[in-house]
Amino acid sequence: MSETLAVAEVDALKERARELVDADLPALVVLSEALHADPETAWNEHRSAARLREALTARGFAVTPAYLGLETAFLATAGSGPVRIGVCAEYDALPGLGHACGHNLIAAIAVGVASALAPLADELGITVEVYGTPAEEGGGGKIELLDRGAFAGLDLAVMAHPGPVDVAEARPFAVAHSHVRYDGKAAHAGAYPEEGVNANDAFVVAQVAIGLLRQQLPHSARVHGIQTVGGQAPNAIPDRTEGRWYVRAETLEELESVERRVNRCFEAGALASGTTLTITPESKPYSEFRNDERALRFYRANATALGRAFDTSGAGKMNRASTDMGNVSQVVPAIHPYVGVNSLPATNHQPEFAAACVGPDAERALRDAAVALAQTVVDVVRHPRDP
Repeated sequence: MSETLAVAEVDALKERARELVDADLPALVVLSEALHADPETAWNEHRSAARLREALTARGFAVTPAYLGLETAFLATAGSGPVRIGVCAEYDALPGLGHACGHNLIAAIAVGVASALAPLADELGITVEVYGTPAEEGGGGKIELLDRGAFAGLDLAVMAHPGPVDVAEARPFAVAHSHVRYDGKAAHAGAYPEEGVNANDAFVVAQVAIGLLRQQLPHSARVHGIQTVGGQAPNAIPDRTEGRWYVRAETLEELESVERRVNRCFEAGALASGTTLTITPESKPYSEFRNDERALRFYRANATALGRAFDTSGAGKMNRASTDMGNVSQVVPAIHPYVGVNSLPATNHQPEFAAACVGPDAERALRDAAVALAQTVVDVVRHPRDP
């Protein structure tokens, strides 16, 4: 086959992928809105996972619920070709903020991509595998799946994430999530203060130490957290305090060093107050991201052809946010572009961003991301040369 004919064939397949997404778009919007209206947090996404399983079953996929023993994970497959394409769906929401990171759109985009590729699977020689991945917002669902054998041998893994503007390249920080607890001794704060061991004081000392440590941390490091338990009454010395803390760094290697220094700050709180410290990881660390450059070039070209414009203003910082998709990218080729919902000045993890994840701009983002990712898979599998 001549190169001209090969390019024409690829273009025809990409046009069919676009037509399939467009035909499915009304149902994809309904799915996205249903997820948005019924948010569920990490590891509790029972209704969300069920909606996605039902949507994929209705589109002819063979669906495995509770995949690899994780109750709110699933695997859906179509086709039987030798080239394996993974499409990742996320659907957990943020506590108190709902879908303020747009995972309702991520899930609907994943269904759209997979549903456009499935009818082309025989022609492309691919197997389409949709991975329902719970607990991205701090629980490390993809890492749990990786540890149980998921994603192994994929030729490409794709997903798209909403942001205020479009950014193609994922550059997330590595991150460690920890639960921090201090145990002391309760006492009457007015009558018997000398009998108490103040667990709240431990957190105060630790946070002051962390604040001072920030002066000496690498510019790429981030340390932030919240105190979730701080005592019960002002006249009772707190015997227990708890918090959740994240440490971010450019790479897993840098993260290990920074986290060790931050943990010494927590140890200082225990030493100064006389409390007992317990630090418990909430998941394995999230890795930095390794982009498949060839697939990323195709994605940029396809998104641009659809009229998407990539940010050059510096507003597109969401690509630095940590994700457990980074861990997947370390073992299989992967891309994780960001698609804008035109939300500025609202940005991810704000109530206003949650509101922007439904409506006309969100629907366009859903459609364009699904089309561009499906077309990118066609290019990767069949294009005779790079763009």
